[in-house]
Formats: sequence, C-alpha cells, structure tokens
Amino acid sequence: MTDSLHIVCPHCHTTNRVRTDQLGSQPDCGSCKKPLFAARSTALDEAAFDKHIGRSQIPVLVDFWAPWCGPCRQMAPAYEQAAAQLEPQVRLVKVDTEAAPGLGTRFNIRSIPTLALFKDGREIARQPGAMSAADIVRWARSKAD
Repeated sequence: MTDSLHIVCPHCHTTNRVRTDQLGSQPDCGSCKKPLFAARSTALDEAAFDKHIGRSQIPVLVDFWAPWCGPCRQMAPAYEQAAAQLEPQVRLVKVDTEAAPGLGTRFNIRSIPTLALFKDGREIARQPGAMSAADIVRWARSKAD
C-alpha cells in the first residue's frame, strides 16, 4: 500500500489526497483540474492561509512581505527560483502583510521580509531578511527535514 498526503490546491484551495510516489508526476487537483504544483509561489489571504497551513501535509514556506518594501521586492525573484527547486517537497506561499494585516499580527511579524516554515500546522522555523535563492533552498531543506 502506498502512503498518501493531503495537498491543498494553490488555485481553488481544495484539499487533495496524493500518493507520495505521485508527487513528482505533476498531479492535478481533483476539483479544478489545474496542476497542484506550478514551480512558483502562491499568494494567500487569511482564509486560504489557514487551509494551506492546517491541511497540507508537506511543509509550507511563507514569505511575509509588503509591496512597499524594497528588500521584499528584491527577494521576490529569488523566492520564485526557490519555489521551482523546492516543490513538490515544500509548498511556497506569499502573504502580503498590508492586504492581510491579521496574519502579520497573529504571527508577530516585526520585520519584512520574514520567511516562516510551517509543518503539521505549526511554525517550526523563522528567518528574517532577504535571501538569495540558494540560501532559501538550503535553509528550507535544512529545517523541513
């Protein structure tokens, strides 16, 4: 019997059951039929954030950022490059702290950009400051295992 994981769709936010041996085979959402992994980050509001953090059984790396933040904009391309390298083992999402200030408050975000890694519904690591793609990948892999 093959183990399966719950994976939340980045498009419609439906929870899907995916066999672990199929993660790398570009699985599609059972609801909207779009790819569950697109090798890029997903922007989340508060409701979608709770679904991804609470239901995904793969680690979720969150970039807390704001549109007015220079270092955030500078790190954005590196974060997208990291998404291409980390998926499907890690889901990368972005939370605009201006659009979703409740999440910034809830997680006590004091500086941006801040990366926070969640596993099994709880935060397991945090890293403030802009990073290169290689550093994001290295940091996430070291913390997710």
